[in-house]
Amino acid sequence: MLRINGPLAVMVMAWLFMAPGFALAEDSQPGVAWKALSAEQQQLFERFRDGWDQLPPARQQAMVKGSERWLTMTPEERDRARERWSKWESLSPEERQMMRERWQRFRDLPPEDRERLREEYRRFKSMPPEQRQELRERWRQMPPEQRQEMRRRWEQMTPEQREEARQRMETDGPPPPPPPPPPTRGLGGG
Repeated sequence: MLRINGPLAVMVMAWLFMAPGFALAEDSQPGVAWKALSAEQQQLFERFRDGWDQLPPARQQAMVKGSERWLTMTPEERDRARERWSKWESLSPEERQMMRERWQRFRDLPPEDRERLREEYRRFKSMPPEQRQELRERWRQMPPEQRQEMRRRWEQMTPEQREEARQRMETDGPPPPPPPPPPTRGLGGG
């Protein structure tokens, strides 16, 4: 039998509340009867049993969808989900809002662009940790204008050009950092 302790149940429920589709309109979907839940879902939602019928239908639907995902996860996937939730909890309200906005921008992209970004992320994650760290540091050291220019150039590349650039980076390493700005002279000359 599936056992879920108090803190874990709270974490799972909070995670489920953030599930995609949670913000659906109240009347857009029918509610889910408590008796329609599986035994595992009822155990997962036990703390909501008395108030289940009062939850908005969209919230019930989102919770059920999230629980289905949770119940199919391996122990390792659940550990990663707990870790992500812990990181989420540590964010400030402003950082959470920024993350929500980024997620919404990602969801608004055409499917082929979302898949392209996922593939680029997988490539990044497959790099050795040292190379990933080096790339992060170089990115952080770039002035905002240079970052924007790199984004613009990357977006204008064809898939073939991007692949060539990736291969060059794998063989030659990342491009060198930009030269520092020229020193400025004081008003007194010299």
